[in-house]
Amino acid sequence: MDDVARYARWTAKPGKGDEVAEHLLDAADELLLEPACELYLVSRQADDPDMIWVTELWTSKEGLDRVIEQMRDSDDVTEVMALVENCELIELDLLGGKAPPR
Repeated sequence: MDDVARYARWTAKPGKGDEVAEHLLDAADELLLEPACELYLVSRQADDPDMIWVTELWTSKEGLDRVIEQMRDSDDVTEVMALVENCELIELDLLGGKAPPR
């Protein structure tokens, strides 16, 4: 399976969780027509308003890398990175389960 599944855990600077979430939701909107992105869910950790999680599913590493390269030098990326203390990527081995139809 060539799919790429991962979580991104964004630790916002204190009080900046809402702004980080807004930027990530804007990114989700930009990915609506991107065929390589099958899932991009933005969530807030229930007990920490400054901890934002993104659940991602991509059709391939090549598709993900292409999108990252396109976004790398954007003003949006620069703005969101100024609002965070850390972003941790957690790579997953996709085993199965219920997912949107392909």
